[in-house]
Amino acid sequence: MRIYKVRYFLQWVCLASVVLGIVSCSNANIAHKKGDNAFAIGEYYTASKFYKTAYSRTPAKDKAKRAHRAFLMGECYRHFGSSQKAVASYQNAVRYKYPDSLATLHLARQQLKCGMYKQAAENFKAFLELVPDHELARNGLKSCELGPQWKENPNLYSIKKEGIFNSRRSDYSPMLVGDDSDILVLSSTRNDATGDEISGVTGVKFSDLFQSRKNEAGKWQQPELIEGSVNTEYEEGASCLSADGKTMYFTRCSSDPDYPRYAEIWQSNRSDASWGTPSKCEISRDTLSSFAHPAVSPDGKWLYFVSDAPGGEGGLDIWRTMILSNGFGGAEPLGRPINTPGDEMFPSFRPNGDLYFSSDGHPGMGGLDIFIAHPVYEIKEELDYGDTTNVTDNVLRWEVENQQYPLNSAGDDFGMTFEGVHNRGYYCTSRGDGKGWEHIYWFECPEVLQTVTGWVYEKDGYELPEALVYMVGNDGTNEKLSVKGDGSFTQVIKPGVDYVFLGTCKGYLNVKNELRIDVADESVDTTLQFALPPINIPVLIDNIFYEFDKADLTEESTEALDKLVEMMNQNPNITIELSAHCDYRGNDEYNERLSQRRAESVVNYLIAHDVAGDRLTPKGYGESNPKVVTKKMTEKYKFLAEGDTLTEAFILKHKEDEQELLNSLNRRTEFRVLRTTYGTTLQEYKAATKKEDE
Repeated sequence: MRIYKVRYFLQWVCLASVVLGIVSCSNANIAHKKGDNAFAIGEYYTASKFYKTAYSRTPAKDKAKRAHRAFLMGECYRHFGSSQKAVASYQNAVRYKYPDSLATLHLARQQLKCGMYKQAAENFKAFLELVPDHELARNGLKSCELGPQWKENPNLYSIKKEGIFNSRRSDYSPMLVGDDSDILVLSSTRNDATGDEISGVTGVKFSDLFQSRKNEAGKWQQPELIEGSVNTEYEEGASCLSADGKTMYFTRCSSDPDYPRYAEIWQSNRSDASWGTPSKCEISRDTLSSFAHPAVSPDGKWLYFVSDAPGGEGGLDIWRTMILSNGFGGAEPLGRPINTPGDEMFPSFRPNGDLYFSSDGHPGMGGLDIFIAHPVYEIKEELDYGDTTNVTDNVLRWEVENQQYPLNSAGDDFGMTFEGVHNRGYYCTSRGDGKGWEHIYWFECPEVLQTVTGWVYEKDGYELPEALVYMVGNDGTNEKLSVKGDGSFTQVIKPGVDYVFLGTCKGYLNVKNELRIDVADESVDTTLQFALPPINIPVLIDNIFYEFDKADLTEESTEALDKLVEMMNQNPNITIELSAHCDYRGNDEYNERLSQRRAESVVNYLIAHDVAGDRLTPKGYGESNPKVVTKKMTEKYKFLAEGDTLTEAFILKHKEDEQELLNSLNRRTEFRVLRTTYGTTLQEYKAATKKEDE
């Protein structure tokens, strides 16, 4: 009886095992199919969950299916940056004899990304035995040699994790903005991001654009959602600004439950303090490729971006398109040596024209490494003084250089943003994060940097933010520099080069500065002033002195007079009136005669220094045109108000010491522009007027 019961029990167990096995296989196949559906539309995190379920329910003896499902798990983990899990999955695929040698290649590349250089080298060699000329495998094997060497011999970069910008999720692609780099825009999947939906791609919230500002003490504040209509329920990230700071380009990935999602580049224009409703950038008619990671070239002419469109080197490549007034020109890949069969991503520029990007296709330390591409120019002809052609149009080739350790690591390093012209700023890295999430770091690399800082402002007035400065060097440099809101600019210059800087602004006369800096052992910043005289109002000539009660110019006036000669030479098409003024003391007739003779003395000096006499008109006004107080004057003389006229009656209302000061303000020499067409034909005048209007 016992034997019968035992036998019956064993039969029941076997039957149950068969039934459970059938059910388990069925469940595994269902999970696998769901994983395939999620994978097809790019939801790698969701797909990994289904593949993991399918793998765990696949019998160990079914090696082919376990190998296939392990490989698919690895593919998912690779796509959303979970390298350690990807390594384990690919190892299982190889262990179960997955037939595609790509499993070995992907295993090696993920081991490299985890800093497992020895194990990665073995797998790269195994793959190269099957595919000897595979570029990514050869570069990967080279990386296994270089990574440990660079880590043992760090370069001059300093890095530090910036806690204020980081959350417990991914924080990436920082962008410094503002004249003083006092705003930082970043992308983040933190809990404060818009919406409640969890991304099927990454397993966390969709990223949004946030910004942090410095307070009055210069300390960064907690990031907040960027103001305006940029952020949505979808994914927004990787942004940049146009050269004038008025347009923001950013990456957006929309959501669709049935179709693959392709990244797109959108743009938004600034509206007061916030950003307006964005519109999609129509870069190409290609609707089956991704367009992401925008970056505007320093000259504002080109939009660089990342795409997997046909015509590249493979994977994701860096492309560019010309920015036009009505859209964009044709798109073109940068090609070699920047692009490779791997992924080149996250382009950004330093103001000097150097292109920074990240790549896992070049030899490096692991995942995405940061590279610098120096543009090499050909100067095809001598550029005229007024030629505004930018040398970036003449790029011949790029020289690519890995930035090594500690800026780079075995993880992903990308998203450089720079503080002005200096080699310091912020970037992001996934180093030290087991989930592959990125965090923002500060970086700095000391360098000897020669710079010039210029200030463009109205003579006796305020800054001119609409000004342009033309920079020409005898090495072929020819650039047009915009100024910041405070009228300033900072530009890197080369030692031993002769530079000419021409400050210009509509409605003002040009001012020129010349500069040459010798080689120095330390960084030097040279300051240039561009005090532009306005065309439509009289301009005070400082430091013109006459002998007491005479028209004779003193020796102390020479410097100011020579500057006046220089101004006339810099603006050869103007004619001016030279006017001299007296205070109210003395009779009117005497003051008019004295002021006339003083104006003639200045004119005679200019003529003696080769300024044509028919460009100069002397005029003595005596006391008939008293000084009118400007807003700028009130900053120096607190007891005056803008618009006060320094008449005799006005002056006599003040204290004795103030009266003497006000009389000295009335005793002045000025000039005002009469014509701006001296020496030009009617045809030339019309052409100049048309160009100015444009």
